[in-house]
Amino acid sequence: MFASGCRSLLYRLTTSTPPTYVANPISLPPSEDNFVWLQVVDVVDDFFHVKSEQPVQSRGDIILDGRLETSYRVGASISEPWRKDSTSGFERWQSTFQSIRRRAIVTVRPEGSGYELEVIVHKELEETNSSQFATEGAASPRREVTITRTDDSIDDTPRTIGWIPLGRDTSLEQVILQDIFGRVTKADGKRLLHH
Repeated sequence: MFASGCRSLLYRLTTSTPPTYVANPISLPPSEDNFVWLQVVDVVDDFFHVKSEQPVQSRGDIILDGRLETSYRVGASISEPWRKDSTSGFERWQSTFQSIRRRAIVTVRPEGSGYELEVIVHKELEETNSSQFATEGAASPRREVTITRTDDSIDDTPRTIGWIPLGRDTSLEQVILQDIFGRVTKADGKRLLHH
């Protein structure tokens, strides 16, 4: 088991973002609803904590899209190579030097006898306030009208005042899409459920 863990860590350290890109959304071949949905949940759970899910259903007159949403997760830094929520290169370096968080929304739509899979990963940058005890601009005197009262406990740590949307993390979308596509399209004898 230890050797397996080391191989997994080595794989994460040496593997970069997939060099090939697939369409987003991508078409999946015909398969059982439950099998497809289990692959989606299993893959996404490797990256994020699943917040809510509605499995795909296409039985007779009932056709329901599958939808999975995750909680936000602060991006992995270069000192956390075992975490998969930041792809190598720019995304991991950005998460190292700035507070970045991501969340995923995955939709599986029945389409004919197959499915359409769409993965959207939203990325946001933390916006913090400037503390009154911060040293930036300390060389110039403050000309405030209000009185600043302090107590014995000085807390000059920045406070989060919001998150700034940075768009989509397409490199992470590609990793998730290709992982799901690879699992669903394996030959019947080689399908593996990873739990």
